[in-house]
Amino acid sequence: MIHPWHDVTPGDKLPQEFQTIIEIPFGSSVKYELDKTSGLIKLDRVLYSAVYYPANYGFIPQTLAEDDDPLDVLVFCQETVVPLTIIQARCVGIMTMIDGGKNDHKIIAVATKDPEFNSYKDISEMPDHRMLMLRRFFQDYKQLEGKAVEVEEAESAKKAYGVIEEALLRYSEERRRGFKGVGV
Repeated sequence: MIHPWHDVTPGDKLPQEFQTIIEIPFGSSVKYELDKTSGLIKLDRVLYSAVYYPANYGFIPQTLAEDDDPLDVLVFCQETVVPLTIIQARCVGIMTMIDGGKNDHKIIAVATKDPEFNSYKDISEMPDHRMLMLRRFFQDYKQLEGKAVEVEEAESAKKAYGVIEEALLRYSEERRRGFKGVGV
């Protein structure tokens, strides 16, 4: 069996473009996440608030973020995409949450095969309302769970490239060590 985190290549145009494995479809109120051991998608929870994911949500394979999970990506696409679909995506920016005292980076990307979004190259080109919805989603979605998060303003693709490169390097180092202490 192929493991989506370990066996799918992130691509050869990094950090600007990459493959994304989708966990949560655009419009869903269900939080699915990768089971790091099996490679299957598991139900984490149904969101407590009357909110939905404002983009398809997933991760870049062979990355390890500061929160010991694969690096999160929101992929803007005009269609809802089913979990475990691979989407070729282009980075347009980054939004950082502070969750439990740790940085929780969210790479913002567009589907390169979607004519509605594939012309965008940077967050500054994206519609203001979409960015407001994205930020508001992350401010609100944990509120009824009694969890507080801080959500920073979205930043440029250039800022995101460094985060992507660090997550690729962190994954490579941990894979050599056997992921000891990472919960894999």
